[in-house]
Amino acid sequence: MQLRNIYKSDINRDINGVIKVAQDDERSMVQELSEYVITKELRRHFNTFLNHYEHSLEQPTDKIGVWISGFFGSGKSHFLKMLSYLLSNRTVGGKKAVQYFADKFDDPMMYAQLENCVKVPTETILFNIDSKSPLTKDKTAILRVFAKVFYEHQGFYGNDLKVAKLEQFISRSGKTEQFRECFANINGGSWEDSRESFAFFEDDIVAAMSEALDMSETAARNWFNGEEEIELSIEQLVKEIKEYVERKGKDNRLLFMIDEVGQYIGSDSDLMLNLQTIVEEIGTQCGGRVWVMVTSQEAIDSITKISGNDFSKIQGRFNTRLSLSSSSVDEVIKKRILAKTETAEQLLRQQYEKNQQVLKNLFTFSRAILDLKGYSGEGEFIETYPFVPYQFRLMQNVLAEIRKHGNSGKHLSGGERSMLSGFQEAAQAIQDKDEYALVPFYLFYDTVHTFLESSIRRVIDRCQDAADHHDGIEPYDVNILKLLYLVRYVDDMKANVENISILMAEDIRTDKISTRLEIQQSLDRLVSQNYVSRAGDTYTFLTDDEQDIAREIRNTPVDSAIITKAISDIVFGKLFVSKKFRYGKYDFHYDQRIDETVIGQLTGSIALHFITVASEIYTTDDSVFLMRSAADNEVMIVLAESQPYFKELEDAMKIRRYVKSKNVAQLPEMIQSIIRARQNQASAHEKRAEELISAAITSGRVYVAGDKLTLKTSSVKDCVERAMGILVESVYTKLGYIKKNYDSDADILQILSGSQQMTFAGTESPNAEAVKELYQYLEIQKMKQLPISMGDIQKRYQAIPYGWREIDIAAVVAELIASQKLVLKYGGAVVPSGEKKITEYLRKKTEIDKAIIAFKVAPPTALIKKCREFLSDYHNCTLGAIPDDEDGLVRYITDKFDAERTELRERLEKEYAFSAYPGKNVVENGAALCDKLLAQKNDSIALLKKAVEMQDDFLDFSEDISDVNTFFRVQKRIFDSARAQVKLADTEKEYFQAEDNALSAIAKIREILAMPKPYKHISELPELVQQVQDTYAKLLAQKREEVLGEIRAAMGEIYQTADTLKQGNIVQRADAALTEKRTTAEHAEKLTSLDAMKIQISNIRQQYLQKLVVVAEPDVDTVTMSRSTICHTMQLKSEADVDKYVAEIRKTLLQKLDGHDVLHII
Repeated sequence: MQLRNIYKSDINRDINGVIKVAQDDERSMVQELSEYVITKELRRHFNTFLNHYEHSLEQPTDKIGVWISGFFGSGKSHFLKMLSYLLSNRTVGGKKAVQYFADKFDDPMMYAQLENCVKVPTETILFNIDSKSPLTKDKTAILRVFAKVFYEHQGFYGNDLKVAKLEQFISRSGKTEQFRECFANINGGSWEDSRESFAFFEDDIVAAMSEALDMSETAARNWFNGEEEIELSIEQLVKEIKEYVERKGKDNRLLFMIDEVGQYIGSDSDLMLNLQTIVEEIGTQCGGRVWVMVTSQEAIDSITKISGNDFSKIQGRFNTRLSLSSSSVDEVIKKRILAKTETAEQLLRQQYEKNQQVLKNLFTFSRAILDLKGYSGEGEFIETYPFVPYQFRLMQNVLAEIRKHGNSGKHLSGGERSMLSGFQEAAQAIQDKDEYALVPFYLFYDTVHTFLESSIRRVIDRCQDAADHHDGIEPYDVNILKLLYLVRYVDDMKANVENISILMAEDIRTDKISTRLEIQQSLDRLVSQNYVSRAGDTYTFLTDDEQDIAREIRNTPVDSAIITKAISDIVFGKLFVSKKFRYGKYDFHYDQRIDETVIGQLTGSIALHFITVASEIYTTDDSVFLMRSAADNEVMIVLAESQPYFKELEDAMKIRRYVKSKNVAQLPEMIQSIIRARQNQASAHEKRAEELISAAITSGRVYVAGDKLTLKTSSVKDCVERAMGILVESVYTKLGYIKKNYDSDADILQILSGSQQMTFAGTESPNAEAVKELYQYLEIQKMKQLPISMGDIQKRYQAIPYGWREIDIAAVVAELIASQKLVLKYGGAVVPSGEKKITEYLRKKTEIDKAIIAFKVAPPTALIKKCREFLSDYHNCTLGAIPDDEDGLVRYITDKFDAERTELRERLEKEYAFSAYPGKNVVENGAALCDKLLAQKNDSIALLKKAVEMQDDFLDFSEDISDVNTFFRVQKRIFDSARAQVKLADTEKEYFQAEDNALSAIAKIREILAMPKPYKHISELPELVQQVQDTYAKLLAQKREEVLGEIRAAMGEIYQTADTLKQGNIVQRADAALTEKRTTAEHAEKLTSLDAMKIQISNIRQQYLQKLVVVAEPDVDTVTMSRSTICHTMQLKSEADVDKYVAEIRKTLLQKLDGHDVLHII
């Protein structure tokens, strides 16, 4: 059956693919109403709108805004137009618009609701705002558009508000026909035809106004020559609209139905405010009798860069918001275009049953999103045939992308209606074929090509011309090129051979294998002729500019060495990045090579070598690589030649080098964009090359140590590690000697400390073979009389055939040191096994070459015996407490004498540094003896000899230090007390002049304290100190009584004087002061303190007596003088001495009295 006959409706009938709100001819309206499909989505929107609209018929409301949003082609314009037809209920094709919908609603209640809405007299003003917009798009543009369409709806000339206002005035005067007849009679032409040029008909218009409106010629001409533009406010326009609907009747409705408002407003906030205000004012003033319904692009900010927050302010004025999508496009197409006859349905049912599995296998996309699919079942096959379900979704994306990427296709509607015509034209293209035919996707190109930019069509046309002349291109290639253009910008569809073969399927019986081969050959031709570029396995349509750049890139030379470098970057920088190969606990450095070129520095004894198809030694002969791998201790991996990684990298390098040769920033933006895309393509080439190299390695040939391996793995890391593991085992044949690995210096120190019991030959060592191997090597070197450093040992046993870790080598040497077979010397001295820095000498790179490993020389048994006997005597312990092995004995000596030296030094620092105690020379001598002995600690034999040699000195010291230790333990407190008593006596020695016993005791104390060895005499000190203390206590009591006597005398004198003068208040203060002194004297501990108090008491006495005198004789000029000042101490031996003494007193008294009334002696 020919496909033209399977459709219920004529496939060749005329269908409007894109609905235009201004298209209102009878034929178009009949088709639109009769073929309109109410999808599930539209049913919901009709229900929402009718509920809101019907509510306004019953009671006033200000919620009169309807916002219909949706992407291009979602059907929003058609929906708006249908609402216009229905609500105005105009007669179309002989019946009311609502009657066309009688069988479109599956819910009778919804249809009844629609009938109720259309009963109300309703006028609709349907228009595209862009077509009605004034040339000057300022902030009042929307207001002027509303005014224009409102006046045009009334029959006025809306393009000029001055003319419209004149017509409005004439109409309200009821003289419209009279004016038009007068103008026609005067002018000869109709008013409707002439009013757009009214400026040229001044006299005619003035005459017609004078005649029809009874105006004077002067008044009419004044109006004509008045303001050029009429100012109109939103408030005024809404008032006129309200008056208009009220004149029409109380139930009449007026609907402004505006298409593409969102796109018109764009990001202009002034236009937003203008629209918001108009809608708000209409809602407030008209009470639901005037509605504003608009359409807008959903997510319009992606096109107009509008702020989402600002845009939402407009939507807030529109309480009824309906959002349409293109998701129901297939439902519309299936009903309007693809509906089948019953006979066709039966035929297709049989066809599906017979080819169900074939169809399933035919439509399986590679790396595409899930909703690009084939037929889900028999029902879908019948509904969509000869199309495939994926084509509905893919075509939506194609149209959206064509529009987005700046083609003239921006005028396309990307949804149902343009897709409607696209699917119709595609179906028409194969209408003469039979029921096995399918629509290949490239046919959709012919449905949109007239809308594309000439640069795109030119590429296709040039390719077609080349195909017509078989100039490197075949006719089939043109269809491939069309297809590649369609999917160029669709991310959901990768244009690889697998997917292209599905998109090109034009028959159910298609052989996919032969089709893929044909497509691959076609793509190769298109690439070679620069119509198409390839990035990995993906192909891309090229524009003219892109082809020019592609040609330059193709002619850019690239050195193969650069490609080899890129391969090494991928292999060693991404696929196998480790610079060391980990084998158990071992890290082996290895050399990296690509095609016999070393990458980086030579670091190891083994190598990982990759051979590419570009290598000079590349061959399919295994023998070459078997010999090389055995001789060079390397893993050789020959990459599989079936993987075109070299070509991918070459293409990438060409692009990179081309870009570097251009000053991209100075090129036109369009060329820069193409170059950026090419750079992305280079990245895709590199990514693809990485995948291909990975596959080439895992499927390549692997050679290790003269053998060819069979490694079944898809992981480069696994492949390399398994091969390297085999290489390590074949090269490092003595690696297994190390059975136990160590991890830290603490492990080494534990071995050296003897915590791990081991014997020579390693019978108890887990690394016995390694111990034996190393010891035998050292014996050989000893026979050759060759010195061996730890560095020599580390180098030897890290290399082939050992490969031991440096810490494990150090552990093996430590075992031999611990078993007292080896010693480590540093700076010529033997390093004790307990020395903490010994691990540095065994392991640290900067130290191992300075550390010498030598066989240990055992000290004579007699020397050890003598040394132990000495230590037993010195430390007063049994012989069994002293170690009998060399290392233990050396460790005992160093530990004990080091501790003793520390103790002696601390005593010098803490005791002798601050006080002159006896025995300092003994302590200093002991510390020096320890220093002298421990100076030999790096040579065990020398240390033992020195200990025996110095035993007499140490034993003498032991006797001397015994007295010193006893002194500090028992006698130091007595010594310190005596010294303190002597110090006190020194400060008050004048008081002891008459105390012979005390002076004798002090002298004796001084003598004992000064003795170098006072230990036997210190027992005398307590008695001597007591004698001094007793004498001092006696003197202190005498002195205290003298002071207290003076206090009593002073108090008596002050009391007596005060009693005479009646001054009790002064007495109280004097009493308090002297009482305080008495308390101090009673508790004083020093003679000097008591003597000092005498002067203080005298001062207090004089101070208060003087105050008493001054108070008693306030008007008399009185001067006071102390008796002690007048009568100073003196010895008188003769009468002459007395006369002289008295004369001096008299002279002093007269001098003091001079100039005063009274001299008061106190």
